Amino acid sequence: MDFSIQLSAYYPDKSYGGDRLYADMLEQAVLADQLGFESVTLTEHHIINILMLPAPLQFAVKIASATENVKIMTAVAVLPIHDMRTYAGELVVADILTEGRLLLGVGRGAWKFELDRLGVPLEESREKFDESLNVLMALLSEEEVSWDGKYYTFEPMTIMPRPVRAGGPPIMIGAVTPEAIYHSTKRGFHIQTTPLSGDHQRMLDQVDAFHRGRAEAGEKGEGLTLSLSRVGFLAKNEADKKAKIAAADDYYSRFDNLYTGAGLVDAGMIRPLPRNQSAEELGESVLVCTTSEMIDKLGPYAEAGVDRMVFNINFGASQADTLESIQQIAEEVMPHFAGSAPAVAAE
Repeated sequence: MDFSIQLSAYYPDKSYGGDRLYADMLEQAVLADQLGFESVTLTEHHIINILMLPAPLQFAVKIASATENVKIMTAVAVLPIHDMRTYAGELVVADILTEGRLLLGVGRGAWKFELDRLGVPLEESREKFDESLNVLMALLSEEEVSWDGKYYTFEPMTIMPRPVRAGGPPIMIGAVTPEAIYHSTKRGFHIQTTPLSGDHQRMLDQVDAFHRGRAEAGEKGEGLTLSLSRVGFLAKNEADKKAKIAAADDYYSRFDNLYTGAGLVDAGMIRPLPRNQSAEELGESVLVCTTSEMIDKLGPYAEAGVDRMVFNINFGASQADTLESIQQIAEEVMPHFAGSAPAVAAE
């Protein structure tokens, strides 16, 4: 099982400054590279202060310039808000400048507030995503592509420069429901998923859907990988564990507002709202724990067949604590899973 650090930009205090926030994330990426993490992961979100990264391809290039080996994943690039005729070229350039270390995770978007204000109603995002993905794949793999669809109509065109890698970087579909995971895997795509704050059974259902889809994909299923993201942090002791779970609960009070709640945002700042899940229940689901507990909790993930474990580590802890946790994960946790069902490299 490989390990990744999700560089999720959490910005609960505007006074901290975006310059400091992204400098922190770059420092985390450099440390992850030095410590042997397989990848780092970048989200894409706009006009809100959680998972806030409106330019993931630009940041991927910056990370590549400061690191040596770590792969750089988007999780996810929100295709419906982009024009594939220009995005395809931007993607090719980013793949070149990251020297082939880019992995493209794509999705439809999940937050109504964000999509509505960017002109893509959530109700249309699935249909537009499907067409956008097909257009993108055609532009990356063929020359003189023309299109006549619902969202795209254009005369023959060829994106330039041409992709260095045939078809561009590997494409991974971001999906949460078991049904979406199953159908995307069956089509031959790598999968990125997360149980969010859900319980262990939700994770098992997601993994099972991936395995079923891969088995039914035939030759297209060979080498497909499953990446699973979860809020995770190595606590120093029980008191620190309790404090970090409280921080995660505060983070989810904003996340849930947009994902399942009313979508109340004030000048870019998401309001924290009361949650249906208690902090104690959240603590049972997320991977915020001491080293021995982390090893025990990750065992079932490896046994279930998760290829890449992605730690969403930015949910309110200080930069010093975050860097320490990244180092402890590398030194005290990763060695226990070095031989467990390694992922086939998505190259």
